[in-house]
Amino acid sequence: MASSKQFEPASGTRDFLAAEYEKREHAFATIRGVFARYGLQPLQTPAFERLDVLAGKYGDEGDKLIFKILRRGEHEASGEADLALRYDLTVPLARAVAAYGSQLPTPYKRYTIAPVWRADRPGKGRFREFVQCDLDIVGSSSPLCDAEIVLALHDALDSLGVPEFRFLLNSRQVLFGLLEAYDVPAELGSGVLITLDKLDKLSPEAVVAELVAGRGLAADVAQGLVDDLTAPDAAERIREGLKASETGQTGLAEVDRLLALTKDTIPAARIAFTPNLVRGLDYYTGIIFEVVAPGVPGSIASGGRYDGLIGRLGGKDSPACGGSLGIERILPLLDQGAEADYAQIDVAVTVMDEDLAAESFRLADRVRQAGIRTGVYLGSSRKFASQMKWASGQGARFCLIYGAAEHADGAVTVRDMVSGEQTRVAFDEAAADIARRFAPAG
Repeated sequence: MASSKQFEPASGTRDFLAAEYEKREHAFATIRGVFARYGLQPLQTPAFERLDVLAGKYGDEGDKLIFKILRRGEHEASGEADLALRYDLTVPLARAVAAYGSQLPTPYKRYTIAPVWRADRPGKGRFREFVQCDLDIVGSSSPLCDAEIVLALHDALDSLGVPEFRFLLNSRQVLFGLLEAYDVPAELGSGVLITLDKLDKLSPEAVVAELVAGRGLAADVAQGLVDDLTAPDAAERIREGLKASETGQTGLAEVDRLLALTKDTIPAARIAFTPNLVRGLDYYTGIIFEVVAPGVPGSIASGGRYDGLIGRLGGKDSPACGGSLGIERILPLLDQGAEADYAQIDVAVTVMDEDLAAESFRLADRVRQAGIRTGVYLGSSRKFASQMKWASGQGARFCLIYGAAEHADGAVTVRDMVSGEQTRVAFDEAAADIARRFAPAG
Protein backbone atom coordinates (compact mmCIF):
# COMPACT_ATOMS: atom_id res chain seq x y z
CA MET A 1 0.00 0.00 0.00
CA ALA A 2 1.39 3.38 -0.98
CA SER A 3 2.35 5.77 1.82
CA SER A 4 0.74 9.20 1.79
CA LYS A 5 4.20 10.68 2.37
CA GLN A 6 5.26 9.73 -1.15
CA PHE A 7 2.76 12.25 -2.50
CA GLU A 8 4.14 15.16 -0.48
CA PRO A 9 6.27 17.73 -2.33
CA ALA A 10 10.03 17.53 -1.83
CA SER A 11 11.30 18.85 1.50
CA GLY A 12 11.52 22.64 1.45
CA THR A 13 9.04 23.04 -1.42
CA ARG A 14 5.26 23.50 -1.49
CA ASP A 15 2.16 22.99 -3.57
CA PHE A 16 -0.24 25.93 -3.88
CA LEU A 17 -3.92 25.19 -4.37
CA ALA A 18 -6.17 27.76 -5.99
CA ALA A 19 -7.02 29.96 -2.99
CA GLU A 20 -3.43 30.42 -1.85
CA TYR A 21 -2.14 30.69 -5.41
CA GLU A 22 -4.51 33.56 -6.18
CA LYS A 23 -3.61 35.36 -2.94
CA ARG A 24 0.03 35.15 -3.95
CA GLU A 25 -0.72 36.37 -7.47
CA HIS A 26 -2.68 39.30 -6.03
CA ALA A 27 0.36 40.26 -3.93
CA PHE A 28 2.68 39.93 -6.94
CA ALA A 29 0.34 42.12 -9.00
CA THR A 30 0.42 44.78 -6.26
CA ILE A 31 4.22 44.72 -6.21
CA ARG A 32 4.46 44.87 -10.01
CA GLY A 33 2.15 47.87 -10.00
CA VAL A 34 4.33 49.76 -7.52
CA PHE A 35 7.56 48.91 -9.34
CA ALA A 36 6.04 49.93 -12.68
CA ARG A 37 5.08 53.33 -11.20
CA TYR A 38 8.77 53.85 -10.48
CA GLY A 39 9.64 53.19 -14.12
CA LEU A 40 11.26 49.81 -13.46
CA GLN A 41 11.32 47.39 -16.41
CA PRO A 42 10.66 43.63 -16.10
CA LEU A 43 13.48 41.15 -16.78
CA GLN A 44 13.27 37.34 -17.02
CA THR A 45 16.36 35.13 -16.81
CA PRO A 46 16.72 31.29 -16.86
CA ALA A 47 16.07 29.21 -13.75
CA PHE A 48 19.64 27.89 -13.90
CA GLU A 49 23.00 29.46 -14.70
CA ARG A 50 26.49 28.19 -15.41
CA LEU A 51 28.08 27.23 -12.10
CA ASP A 52 31.06 29.52 -12.70
CA VAL A 53 28.66 32.49 -12.93
CA LEU A 54 27.24 31.83 -9.44
CA ALA A 55 30.21 30.40 -7.53
CA GLY A 56 32.27 32.82 -5.49
CA LYS A 57 29.65 35.59 -5.45
CA TYR A 58 27.93 34.85 -2.12
CA GLY A 59 30.76 34.24 0.34
CA ASP A 60 31.76 30.88 1.81
CA GLU A 61 28.44 30.34 3.60
CA GLY A 62 26.32 31.27 0.61
CA ASP A 63 28.32 29.19 -1.86
CA LYS A 64 27.59 26.09 0.21
CA LEU A 65 23.86 26.59 -0.42
CA ILE A 66 24.02 26.61 -4.22
CA PHE A 67 21.96 23.79 -5.77
CA LYS A 68 24.36 22.26 -8.30
CA ILE A 69 23.32 20.35 -11.42
CA LEU A 70 25.53 17.42 -12.41
CA ARG A 71 26.91 17.08 -15.91
CA ARG A 72 24.70 15.06 -18.19
CA GLY A 73 25.06 12.49 -20.96
CA GLU A 74 28.58 11.22 -21.57
CA HIS A 75 29.88 13.34 -18.67
CA GLU A 76 27.39 11.99 -16.12
CA ALA A 77 29.80 9.47 -14.63
CA SER A 78 32.25 12.26 -13.71
CA GLY A 79 30.03 13.40 -10.84
CA GLU A 80 30.98 16.99 -11.64
CA ALA A 81 28.59 19.94 -11.84
CA ASP A 82 28.59 22.58 -14.56
CA LEU A 83 25.24 24.27 -13.94
CA ALA A 84 23.32 25.43 -10.86
CA LEU A 85 19.86 26.65 -9.97
CA ARG A 86 19.94 30.39 -9.39
CA TYR A 87 20.63 31.32 -5.76
CA ASP A 88 19.26 34.83 -6.10
CA LEU A 89 18.20 37.26 -8.83
CA THR A 90 21.06 39.74 -8.47
CA VAL A 91 23.90 37.73 -9.99
CA PRO A 92 21.74 36.73 -13.01
CA LEU A 93 20.95 40.43 -13.44
CA ALA A 94 24.66 41.25 -13.43
CA ARG A 95 25.28 38.58 -16.06
CA ALA A 96 22.45 39.94 -18.23
CA VAL A 97 23.78 43.49 -17.97
CA ALA A 98 27.25 42.27 -18.91
CA ALA A 99 25.71 40.51 -21.93
CA TYR A 100 23.28 43.19 -23.13
CA GLY A 101 24.75 46.39 -21.70
CA SER A 102 24.81 48.28 -24.99
CA GLN A 103 21.10 47.55 -25.55
CA LEU A 104 19.99 48.82 -22.14
CA PRO A 105 19.14 52.37 -21.04
CA THR A 106 21.40 54.16 -18.55
CA PRO A 107 20.68 53.89 -15.74
CA TYR A 108 18.96 50.54 -16.21
CA LYS A 109 16.07 50.10 -13.77
CA ARG A 110 14.68 46.56 -13.63
CA TYR A 111 12.54 44.27 -11.50
CA THR A 112 12.13 40.48 -11.47
CA ILE A 113 9.61 38.33 -9.58
CA ALA A 114 10.71 34.70 -9.85
CA PRO A 115 11.67 31.58 -7.84
CA VAL A 116 15.18 30.95 -6.51
CA TRP A 117 16.67 27.88 -4.86
CA ARG A 118 18.85 27.33 -1.77
CA ALA A 119 20.27 23.99 -0.59
CA ASP A 120 19.38 25.00 2.95
CA ARG A 121 17.91 23.08 5.87
CA PRO A 122 14.13 23.61 5.66
CA GLY A 123 12.39 25.00 8.73
CA LYS A 124 9.60 27.30 9.78
CA GLY A 125 9.51 30.13 7.23
CA ARG A 126 12.60 28.73 5.48
CA PHE A 127 12.27 26.97 2.12
CA ARG A 128 14.55 25.50 -0.52
CA GLU A 129 12.41 26.95 -3.30
CA PHE A 130 10.90 30.38 -2.83
CA VAL A 131 10.04 33.51 -4.77
CA GLN A 132 12.06 36.70 -4.64
CA CYS A 133 10.82 40.10 -5.77
CA ASP A 134 13.88 42.10 -6.81
CA LEU A 135 14.44 45.62 -8.06
CA ASP A 136 17.77 47.11 -9.12
CA ILE A 137 19.28 50.21 -10.68
CA VAL A 138 22.45 49.71 -12.73
CA GLY A 139 24.71 52.36 -14.21
CA SER A 140 24.68 55.16 -11.64
CA SER A 141 26.67 55.71 -8.44
CA SER A 142 24.37 58.51 -7.31
CA PRO A 143 22.94 58.18 -3.77
CA LEU A 144 19.59 59.08 -5.36
CA CYS A 145 19.48 55.50 -6.69
CA ASP A 146 19.89 53.99 -3.22
CA ALA A 147 17.11 56.26 -1.99
CA GLU A 148 14.77 55.28 -4.83
CA ILE A 149 15.29 51.57 -4.15
CA VAL A 150 14.37 52.08 -0.49
CA LEU A 151 11.38 54.27 -1.40
CA ALA A 152 10.04 51.73 -3.90
CA LEU A 153 10.34 48.90 -1.38
CA HIS A 154 8.65 51.04 1.25
CA ASP A 155 5.75 51.79 -1.10
CA ALA A 156 5.41 48.11 -2.03
CA LEU A 157 5.28 47.02 1.61
CA ASP A 158 2.85 49.82 2.42
CA SER A 159 0.60 48.93 -0.55
CA LEU A 160 0.58 45.28 0.52
CA GLY A 161 -0.57 46.32 3.98
CA VAL A 162 2.41 44.98 5.93
CA PRO A 163 2.06 46.26 9.51
CA GLU A 164 4.77 47.96 11.57
CA PHE A 165 7.77 47.27 9.33
CA ARG A 166 11.09 49.07 9.84
CA PHE A 167 14.17 49.67 7.66
CA LEU A 168 17.50 48.94 9.37
CA LEU A 169 20.17 50.94 7.57
CA ASN A 170 23.96 50.73 7.49
CA SER A 171 26.92 50.94 5.10
CA ARG A 172 29.71 48.49 4.36
CA GLN A 173 32.05 51.47 4.67
CA VAL A 174 30.84 51.92 8.25
CA LEU A 175 31.68 48.27 8.90
CA PHE A 176 35.13 48.54 7.31
CA GLY A 177 35.73 51.66 9.39
CA LEU A 178 34.57 49.72 12.44
CA LEU A 179 37.24 47.08 11.84
CA GLU A 180 39.84 49.85 11.66
CA ALA A 181 38.58 51.64 14.76
CA TYR A 182 38.56 48.46 16.86
CA ASP A 183 41.99 47.34 15.58
CA VAL A 184 40.74 44.15 13.94
CA PRO A 185 43.63 42.69 11.88
CA ALA A 186 42.97 43.02 8.15
CA GLU A 187 43.31 39.28 7.54
CA LEU A 188 40.52 38.59 10.07
CA GLY A 189 38.13 41.28 8.83
CA SER A 190 36.01 39.21 6.45
CA GLY A 191 35.47 36.41 8.97
CA VAL A 192 34.68 38.88 11.74
CA LEU A 193 31.96 40.50 9.64
CA ILE A 194 30.46 37.10 8.82
CA THR A 195 30.19 36.34 12.53
CA LEU A 196 28.84 39.79 13.40
CA ASP A 197 26.10 39.13 10.82
CA LYS A 198 24.77 36.54 13.29
CA LEU A 199 23.93 39.09 15.98
CA ASP A 200 20.24 38.90 15.04
CA LYS A 201 20.27 35.08 15.43
CA LEU A 202 22.69 34.36 18.29
CA SER A 203 23.16 35.83 21.76
CA PRO A 204 25.92 38.43 22.20
CA GLU A 205 27.82 35.90 24.32
CA ALA A 206 27.68 33.31 21.54
CA VAL A 207 28.90 35.84 18.97
CA VAL A 208 31.82 36.85 21.23
CA ALA A 209 32.73 33.18 21.68
CA GLU A 210 32.73 32.58 17.93
CA LEU A 211 34.79 35.72 17.29
CA VAL A 212 37.43 34.49 19.72
CA ALA A 213 37.45 30.73 19.14
CA GLY A 214 36.37 30.64 15.50
CA ARG A 215 37.87 33.83 14.09
CA GLY A 216 40.96 34.29 16.25
CA LEU A 217 40.02 37.76 17.50
CA ALA A 218 41.43 38.94 20.83
CA ALA A 219 38.88 38.46 23.62
CA ASP A 220 38.92 42.10 24.75
CA VAL A 221 38.47 43.36 21.18
CA ALA A 222 35.62 40.92 20.53
CA GLN A 223 33.86 41.84 23.77
CA GLY A 224 34.19 45.58 23.21
CA LEU A 225 32.98 45.34 19.63
CA VAL A 226 29.89 43.29 20.52
CA ASP A 227 29.12 45.38 23.59
CA ASP A 228 29.09 48.59 21.57
CA LEU A 229 27.08 47.10 18.69
CA THR A 230 24.35 45.72 20.97
CA ALA A 231 24.10 48.61 23.42
CA PRO A 232 20.84 50.65 23.55
CA ASP A 233 22.86 53.68 22.38
CA ALA A 234 24.79 51.71 19.76
CA ALA A 235 24.31 54.32 17.02
CA GLU A 236 25.83 57.06 19.18
CA ARG A 237 28.70 54.84 20.34
CA ILE A 238 29.61 53.82 16.81
CA ARG A 239 29.42 57.38 15.49
CA GLU A 240 31.80 58.42 18.26
CA GLY A 241 34.12 55.48 17.62
CA LEU A 242 34.35 56.23 13.89
CA LYS A 243 35.43 59.86 14.23
CA ALA A 244 39.05 58.91 13.54
CA SER A 245 38.23 56.62 10.58
CA GLU A 246 38.02 58.21 7.16
CA THR A 247 36.39 55.08 5.78
CA GLY A 248 33.86 55.05 8.60
CA GLN A 249 33.04 58.72 8.07
CA THR A 250 32.44 58.04 4.38
CA GLY A 251 29.99 55.32 5.35
CA LEU A 252 28.17 57.50 7.85
CA ALA A 253 27.83 60.20 5.20
CA GLU A 254 26.18 57.62 2.91
CA VAL A 255 23.74 56.66 5.65
CA ASP A 256 22.90 60.25 6.55
CA ARG A 257 22.39 61.21 2.90
CA LEU A 258 19.89 58.39 2.40
CA LEU A 259 18.03 59.34 5.57
CA ALA A 260 17.85 62.95 4.36
CA LEU A 261 16.56 61.93 0.91
CA THR A 262 13.76 59.78 2.32
CA LYS A 263 12.73 61.79 5.38
CA ASP A 264 9.74 63.45 3.70
CA THR A 265 8.33 60.14 2.46
CA ILE A 266 9.22 57.49 5.03
CA PRO A 267 8.19 58.19 8.65
CA ALA A 268 11.17 58.46 11.00
CA ALA A 269 9.91 55.51 13.05
CA ARG A 270 10.24 53.28 9.97
CA ILE A 271 13.92 53.82 9.16
CA ALA A 272 17.06 54.19 11.26
CA PHE A 273 20.85 53.80 11.24
CA THR A 274 21.56 50.34 12.68
CA PRO A 275 25.31 49.78 13.14
CA ASN A 276 25.04 46.06 13.96
CA LEU A 277 23.49 45.32 10.55
CA VAL A 278 26.12 43.51 8.49
CA ARG A 279 24.61 41.69 5.46
CA GLY A 280 27.15 38.92 4.88
CA LEU A 281 27.14 38.70 1.08
CA ASP A 282 30.55 39.58 -0.32
CA TYR A 283 29.35 41.70 -3.21
CA TYR A 284 27.98 44.65 -1.18
CA THR A 285 30.14 47.78 -1.29
CA GLY A 286 28.14 50.70 0.14
CA ILE A 287 24.66 51.21 1.59
CA ILE A 288 23.06 48.04 3.01
CA PHE A 289 19.63 47.59 4.57
CA GLU A 290 17.15 45.07 5.91
CA VAL A 291 13.47 45.39 6.72
CA VAL A 292 12.03 43.72 9.81
CA ALA A 293 8.50 43.25 11.14
CA PRO A 294 7.18 42.06 14.53
CA GLY A 295 6.76 38.32 14.84
CA VAL A 296 8.91 37.49 11.82
CA PRO A 297 12.35 35.93 12.35
CA GLY A 298 15.00 37.55 10.19
CA SER A 299 14.18 40.13 7.56
CA ILE A 300 11.25 40.57 5.14
CA ALA A 301 13.29 42.64 2.67
CA SER A 302 16.92 43.54 2.16
CA GLY A 303 19.43 45.00 -0.25
CA GLY A 304 22.21 47.47 -0.81
CA ARG A 305 24.83 48.80 -3.21
CA TYR A 306 27.04 46.32 -5.06
CA ASP A 307 29.40 48.29 -7.29
CA GLY A 308 31.93 46.03 -9.03
CA LEU A 309 29.87 42.84 -9.31
CA ILE A 310 29.23 43.21 -13.04
CA GLY A 311 32.93 43.75 -13.67
CA ARG A 312 33.71 40.59 -11.68
CA LEU A 313 31.56 38.68 -14.16
CA GLY A 314 33.70 39.87 -17.07
CA GLY A 315 31.47 42.65 -18.35
CA LYS A 316 32.11 46.38 -18.40
CA ASP A 317 32.09 47.45 -14.77
CA SER A 318 29.04 49.40 -13.73
CA PRO A 319 27.81 50.74 -10.37
CA ALA A 320 24.59 49.17 -9.10
CA CYS A 321 22.22 48.96 -6.15
CA GLY A 322 19.09 47.00 -5.44
CA GLY A 323 16.76 45.29 -3.02
CA SER A 324 14.57 42.23 -2.61
CA LEU A 325 11.23 41.54 -0.92
CA GLY A 326 11.03 38.29 1.04
CA ILE A 327 7.53 37.55 -0.17
CA GLU A 328 7.32 34.16 1.58
CA ARG A 329 7.71 35.89 4.94
CA ILE A 330 5.50 38.80 3.95
CA LEU A 331 2.44 36.83 2.80
CA PRO A 332 1.57 35.45 6.28
CA LEU A 333 1.51 39.04 7.58
CA LEU A 334 -1.19 40.14 5.14
CA ASP A 335 -4.88 40.21 5.98
CA GLN A 336 -6.22 38.85 2.73
CA GLY A 337 -9.34 37.12 4.04
CA ALA A 338 -9.95 33.55 5.07
CA GLU A 339 -9.38 30.74 2.60
CA ALA A 340 -13.01 29.72 3.15
CA ASP A 341 -14.05 32.94 1.40
CA TYR A 342 -12.27 31.97 -1.79
CA ALA A 343 -14.57 32.07 -4.84
CA GLN A 344 -13.66 29.98 -7.86
CA ILE A 345 -16.42 31.48 -10.00
CA ASP A 346 -18.80 34.43 -9.81
CA VAL A 347 -21.73 32.89 -11.67
CA ALA A 348 -22.90 29.26 -11.70
CA VAL A 349 -25.05 27.81 -14.50
CA THR A 350 -27.15 24.72 -13.87
CA VAL A 351 -27.74 21.76 -16.18
CA MET A 352 -31.15 20.53 -15.08
CA ASP A 353 -31.74 18.39 -18.17
CA GLU A 354 -29.30 16.66 -20.54
CA ASP A 355 -31.26 17.99 -23.52
CA LEU A 356 -30.66 21.56 -22.29
CA ALA A 357 -26.91 21.20 -21.71
CA ALA A 358 -25.95 22.91 -25.00
CA GLU A 359 -28.10 25.92 -24.13
CA SER A 360 -26.56 26.05 -20.64
CA PHE A 361 -23.12 26.20 -22.27
CA ARG A 362 -24.36 28.95 -24.62
CA LEU A 363 -25.71 30.90 -21.65
CA ALA A 364 -22.41 30.53 -19.79
CA ASP A 365 -20.47 31.67 -22.85
CA ARG A 366 -22.49 34.88 -23.06
CA VAL A 367 -21.80 35.69 -19.42
CA ARG A 368 -18.07 34.98 -19.86
CA GLN A 369 -18.06 37.34 -22.83
CA ALA A 370 -19.03 40.03 -20.34
CA GLY A 371 -15.79 39.31 -18.45
CA ILE A 372 -17.38 37.41 -15.56
CA ARG A 373 -16.00 34.14 -14.20
CA THR A 374 -18.65 31.54 -14.96
CA GLY A 375 -18.89 27.80 -14.41
CA VAL A 376 -21.30 25.18 -15.76
CA TYR A 377 -22.38 22.27 -13.54
CA LEU A 378 -20.44 19.20 -14.75
CA GLY A 379 -21.75 16.59 -12.35
CA SER A 380 -24.15 13.75 -13.11
CA SER A 381 -26.93 14.66 -10.67
CA ARG A 382 -29.91 16.58 -12.04
CA LYS A 383 -31.26 17.32 -8.57
CA PHE A 384 -31.80 20.99 -7.78
CA ALA A 385 -30.35 20.64 -4.25
CA SER A 386 -27.15 19.03 -5.53
CA GLN A 387 -26.56 21.80 -8.04
CA MET A 388 -27.24 24.54 -5.49
CA LYS A 389 -24.76 22.89 -3.13
CA TRP A 390 -22.19 22.88 -5.94
CA ALA A 391 -22.84 26.56 -6.77
CA SER A 392 -22.43 27.51 -3.12
CA GLY A 393 -19.23 25.48 -2.81
CA GLN A 394 -17.77 27.26 -5.83
CA GLY A 395 -18.36 30.60 -4.10
CA ALA A 396 -20.70 31.81 -6.84
CA ARG A 397 -22.48 35.10 -6.15
CA PHE A 398 -25.35 34.25 -8.54
CA CYS A 399 -26.71 31.06 -10.05
CA LEU A 400 -28.47 30.91 -13.41
CA ILE A 401 -31.11 28.19 -13.25
CA TYR A 402 -32.19 26.82 -16.60
CA GLY A 403 -34.62 23.90 -16.53
CA ALA A 404 -37.65 22.69 -18.44
CA ALA A 405 -39.90 25.45 -17.08
CA GLU A 406 -37.42 28.19 -18.00
CA HIS A 407 -36.87 26.64 -21.43
CA ALA A 408 -40.61 26.63 -22.11
CA ASP A 409 -40.84 30.33 -21.18
CA GLY A 410 -37.62 31.38 -22.96
CA ALA A 411 -36.35 32.61 -19.61
CA VAL A 412 -33.65 32.09 -16.98
CA THR A 413 -34.06 32.19 -13.19
CA VAL A 414 -31.37 34.30 -11.51
CA ARG A 415 -30.77 33.23 -7.92
CA ASP A 416 -28.90 35.46 -5.47
CA MET A 417 -26.77 32.96 -3.56
CA VAL A 418 -26.51 35.25 -0.53
CA SER A 419 -30.14 36.29 -0.02
CA GLY A 420 -31.79 33.39 -1.82
CA GLU A 421 -33.93 35.84 -3.81
CA GLN A 422 -34.87 34.67 -7.31
CA THR A 423 -35.93 36.69 -10.36
CA ARG A 424 -36.87 35.70 -13.92
CA VAL A 425 -35.25 37.34 -16.96
CA ALA A 426 -35.45 36.57 -20.68
CA PHE A 427 -32.82 34.09 -21.86
CA ASP A 428 -31.34 36.58 -24.33
CA GLU A 429 -31.12 39.26 -21.62
CA ALA A 430 -29.60 37.09 -18.87
CA ALA A 431 -25.96 37.97 -19.63
CA ALA A 432 -26.70 41.71 -19.69
CA ASP A 433 -28.68 41.40 -16.45
CA ILE A 434 -25.75 39.67 -14.71
CA ALA A 435 -23.28 42.22 -16.08
CA ARG A 436 -25.38 45.05 -14.59
CA ARG A 437 -25.38 43.31 -11.21
CA PHE A 438 -21.57 43.22 -11.21
CA ALA A 439 -21.16 46.76 -12.59
CA PRO A 440 -19.67 49.28 -10.09
CA ALA A 441 -22.23 51.51 -8.43
CA GLY A 442 -22.59 55.01 -9.85
